[in-house]
Amino acid sequence: MIGVSPEPTLTVSELAGQIAALLEEVFPPVWVTGEVQRARPSARGHLYFELVEKGQGDDVVAKLDAVIWRSDHERIRRELAASGQSLVEGVELRALAQLSFYPPSGRLQIVIRQVDPSFSLGQLERRRRELLAELTASGLAERNRGLALPDLPLDVALVTSEGSAAYHDFLHTLAESGYGFRVVFVHSAVQGKEAERQLVSALEAVSRLPVDCVVLVRGGGSRSDLAVFDSRAVALAVATCPLPVITGLGHEIDLAIADRVAHTAVKTPTKAAELLVARVTQAETTLDALGRELAQMARVPLAEGRETLSRLSSRLSLCGRRVTAAALRVSALGRALGPAARGRLRTAEAALVGLERLCRGLAPERVLARGFSITRSAQGRVIRRSADAAAGERITTETAGGSFASRVEAT
Repeated sequence: MIGVSPEPTLTVSELAGQIAALLEEVFPPVWVTGEVQRARPSARGHLYFELVEKGQGDDVVAKLDAVIWRSDHERIRRELAASGQSLVEGVELRALAQLSFYPPSGRLQIVIRQVDPSFSLGQLERRRRELLAELTASGLAERNRGLALPDLPLDVALVTSEGSAAYHDFLHTLAESGYGFRVVFVHSAVQGKEAERQLVSALEAVSRLPVDCVVLVRGGGSRSDLAVFDSRAVALAVATCPLPVITGLGHEIDLAIADRVAHTAVKTPTKAAELLVARVTQAETTLDALGRELAQMARVPLAEGRETLSRLSSRLSLCGRRVTAAALRVSALGRALGPAARGRLRTAEAALVGLERLCRGLAPERVLARGFSITRSAQGRVIRRSADAAAGERITTETAGGSFASRVEAT
């Protein structure tokens, strides 16, 4: 029996190779736009990531696995760096891509050959302008700036990556000032996929602390490295923070959205610390000036008081001399009046003796002894005339030998 020739049979690798070749033939390189997510460099220098398209509410509506081989990666990285960009999470790319099928993993992916740096910059700026316009329209762009930064901001909350150059530069500058700053540190990543969530969480945490202000710093980087500070979530966390927020993000050219909604934005972490030191120094200078002014104000009434006291002292000295002179005159007058006064006293004494004799002679008991009597009514009233007594009234008569009672018969 003659066997039938079987249909051609391919191995997996042969089929995969045909698919790869077909895709390269049918789909020539095309320019594609999307956002970089889940970027992960390999030990061999390749960069793997996902290129996604987002719809409303940041929902992913399409996704492609992407790779930039090492041979292209270094060149693309240099081209982006020349405009202050890098391939990090959230960057929007316009890339020349070749659709590829990778047989060892059976994975469909796009191979990035070229990137348009101007597109990424334009998209970043467009998103920045839209977000800033939204924050301005809602009044949030100026909200944090309207908070009062204390004259003595000695209690500070620091938000940055622990152990980073920004962390050390800020704390070193405060320590060098010699002032008693008290810093509460809250760690947060300042780039990468966890940065946005951690920054928002850190700002929410420090808003409940008893501090004077919040300092948000990082040590600089490319425009793409600073992309997290252009995010809506971080901008809202800064704008709505109930404490004044000072940013020092290490930028040299432009301000991030977080800078624009913060209370005060400076270029570096060191400048942020110097701002606080300068404010405390100004408060100290003002206090010294007020002290000198107060001392000057106190010297004026003191000088006037000394002048018044001197005048009073002179007057008291004059009064003392006058009192002494008066005392001398009184003493001399006393010596002169002594003999005359004694003479007058003797004359008055003789007159008193005569009056005393006269009074004794006119005393009632002496009069009664000569035969006179005193008659009083029942009420003790002296009866001098007959009309002073009424018929039937009981009267008392006092004589030298005693008294007796009687009744008036008629008057």
